[in-house]
Amino acid sequence: MYQLTARDIRRRNRFYVLQAVYAAEGHTSRQEIARATGLSFATVGNMIAELLDVGVLAELGYDAPGIGRPRAQLAINPARGMLVGVDIAETSIHFDLFDLAMTVLRSVEIPVDPAATRPEDVTELIVRGIGELTADDAERVLGVGLSVPGLVEPEGGVSVFSPYWDWHDVSLKSLLQPRVPHPLYLDNPLKASTAAHLWFGAGRDVDDLIVVTLRAGVGIGVVIDGTLYRGVTNSAGEWGHTNLVIDGRECRCGRHGCVEAYVSARGIVQTLREIAPASPLLAADDAATIAAIGASDDPIASDVIEKTGNYLGVAVANLVNLFNPRTMVFGDLVANVLGDRLLDATRRVAAHHAMSDPFTAVTLQLCTLPHNPVSLGAATFALEGFLADRETFGSIAARRAIRSTST
Repeated sequence: MYQLTARDIRRRNRFYVLQAVYAAEGHTSRQEIARATGLSFATVGNMIAELLDVGVLAELGYDAPGIGRPRAQLAINPARGMLVGVDIAETSIHFDLFDLAMTVLRSVEIPVDPAATRPEDVTELIVRGIGELTADDAERVLGVGLSVPGLVEPEGGVSVFSPYWDWHDVSLKSLLQPRVPHPLYLDNPLKASTAAHLWFGAGRDVDDLIVVTLRAGVGIGVVIDGTLYRGVTNSAGEWGHTNLVIDGRECRCGRHGCVEAYVSARGIVQTLREIAPASPLLAADDAATIAAIGASDDPIASDVIEKTGNYLGVAVANLVNLFNPRTMVFGDLVANVLGDRLLDATRRVAAHHAMSDPFTAVTLQLCTLPHNPVSLGAATFALEGFLADRETFGSIAARRAIRSTST
């Protein structure tokens, strides 16, 4: 079993402290951070000293006089640097530039030509988008996080398998590094969305969470005891490729009856085609069809949403029985557009199929993050990378140790 080193523990504590400051949504004090994290006041003080040293936090002064000693107020320093979040999807690549308070400063979106999806083609688009996004601020960028669809090996930055473009073992990080002058951090949309919720969404309030991503691809992010669960090969969360219907529809993975074949954007469009092959709701692309279904009160649209909720409800019931989460968050294209209509149908069916006690304990809700959760989560990977940087924070810890032994 892997044993945490002193550096690992220090890095984890640094994360906890900064997460508490973000959760305060304004300013907070050392005492309040200690209560929120459960860390000792001395540990909190050390972590805050490091974060102040590198300019991530700023002291705003002291709270109003009252009973007891005034408390120094701390806040994120948004001007310390910038982070880039990149959401690589099947038909487009979305780029967001964030300040350190995770406010979106600028956005760029570039379409992906379906006839030009080789790794070299997509690399060109990524380099172009990052260049456009950071043209006037490149020297202030602390890191770039990229969400790559499919299975990803984060340490090496390898796209192990992308079903969109049939990529296999593509070292995307190696292709990008010579052309992008910033630290790069790669993972997939499931992990990115979940990281966004851990830092800025529902994961701040619960320790056991499932984030359901419903877009062209389908999957989950799992948080257990406050920690993102990755599995042995970082492939945990590929729930979209678990079986829902024996000998059912063919999925893009090559198997039949997968969850994704029924509740992804493409699966929902297929349901519409089966119900009404000539429906005027069918549009040029899947996203436009989903938007038309979501905006329509037509009985056919309602039937499609109800059937999708039936499929999703059964699959969600399985998750409730397996993981016993406190909260499940549904996000991305399908959940955003079909909203409460889909969630109500899902909840009703899941209640019938899930074990009663786990289902009573879980809350099913739509994503409420103000930004694209995937690009926000990708930028969070870059933030985590900066916070874990040995050169930046290791030198601070060393200087502090020298000072403490010399006094």
